[in-house]
Amino acid sequence: MINTREMAEEYRLSHWAQIMRERVESGLSINGFCKQIGICGNTYFYWQRKLRETAAKQITQEIAAESQALVPNGWAVCEETRAELEPEESAVSIEIGKCHVKVDAGTDPELLAKVCRVLMSLC
Repeated sequence: MINTREMAEEYRLSHWAQIMRERVESGLSINGFCKQIGICGNTYFYWQRKLRETAAKQITQEIAAESQALVPNGWAVCEETRAELEPEESAVSIEIGKCHVKVDAGTDPELLAKVCRVLMSLC
C-alpha cells in the first residue's frame, strides 16, 4: 500500500516531468524557460536530477526483476556463457563511462537497450 509521503513524491515528480516537457516543447534554453515561468534554475536542475535518478532506479528494478538477479548499487552485471560459442566468433564491446559490455549474437536486444539506458543515466 502506498503511503501519503510516497504519493506526494510521485505527484511532485509527475509535476516536474510535465514542466520539463513544457521546457523542451518551448524550445527555450533552461535559463530562459526558468525566467519565463518564474522558477530558480537550481530548482529546475534539482528536479531534473531527481527524475533521472528515479528513472534509473525503475529501469534497474525492471532489469533485476527480469533476470531474477540482485543489482548492487544501481549497476546491472549481465554475464552469459554459451558452450556453443567459439572464441574466434565476433563480438562487440561497448564502453559507457567505466563500464564495459561485451555483446554477441546471442544477446537479448531489449535487455541490452535497458542496460545501456541505465549506464548512460548514471554517467
